[in-house]
Amino acid sequence: MNSQAVTRLVVAFTLSYATAGVGGALTELGPWYFALKHPDWKPPDAAFGVVWTTIFTLCAISAWLAWQAADTPALRRRVAVLFGLNALLNILWSGLYFKLQRPDWALIEVVFLWLSIVALMWGLWRLSRWASALLIVYAVWVAVAAMLNLQTVALNGPF
Repeated sequence: MNSQAVTRLVVAFTLSYATAGVGGALTELGPWYFALKHPDWKPPDAAFGVVWTTIFTLCAISAWLAWQAADTPALRRRVAVLFGLNALLNILWSGLYFKLQRPDWALIEVVFLWLSIVALMWGLWRLSRWASALLIVYAVWVAVAAMLNLQTVALNGPF
């Protein structure tokens, strides 16, 4: 791997983990969160960190593979816009759910987050099938999180 590829990989990990860091900073598991009724099938809180770390690692690798395959400025711009939009929507969900304590608003937003993952997978497919496939775990997890979000709203609403 040449130095330019290594630099791009470092940038991909930095941006991915920065997104995770901002979202994590907005995630406050305080008294409000612990007072919520949760579905019986909710994974333990400790599992979320492991899952999200795995997802952000896969996203970084996906972004790097896609960027390496993008051989024109227009394709690189597409990769950047798709990942940038997804990062903003990921952070927004955490802000709505935890910071603003509005799981109901987060439930609406999670639809757009999931659609942004589908758009990423579709937008990267022709560039790199591996880059696209690495996002399957992310799409599945956000679908599970959406169901968890829906049931939390049902058990606790209105907000």
